Amino acid sequence: MIRAGLPAPDFTLPRDGGSLVTLSALRPQPVVIFAYGGDGTPSCTNEVMDFNGLAPEFAVLGVRVFGLSKDTVAKHDKFITKMGIVLPLLSDAQGQMIQDWGAFGEKLFFGKTVQGVLRQTFLIDGAGTIAHVWKVDRVKGHAAEVLAHLQAHK
Repeated sequence: MIRAGLPAPDFTLPRDGGSLVTLSALRPQPVVIFAYGGDGTPSCTNEVMDFNGLAPEFAVLGVRVFGLSKDTVAKHDKFITKMGIVLPLLSDAQGQMIQDWGAFGEKLFFGKTVQGVLRQTFLIDGAGTIAHVWKVDRVKGHAAEVLAHLQAHK
């Protein structure tokens, strides 16, 4: 289970467009990774668009932001084109990283208990340590909350 203070497990995943992203190669830049259920669903689209809208402010702080879902690169590419997204979206189609990072498990979905991606956001500092983990209950305002945390701790 991932928690603040632990080293972030390294990964290499494809992103939209097909290029690969390796976490350790991004050091010493801080990184935010937000795990969401899937492209095109209402609340997930809102979350992606909220982070996307704040992308310039994250960039000013020198923070790289990535969305993460089990969607394929092809699905990410279509979603990005349709919505005008500038943020990179990572594809964990097999769900291995999502599982390893503790972002998969039981959740309520329209009153039923199901297995799925748990909406979580991870802040990895420039040394590769998990600095903060958010378990997200409400999408509205979450991206702004992450940005405010970064601004307060810069």
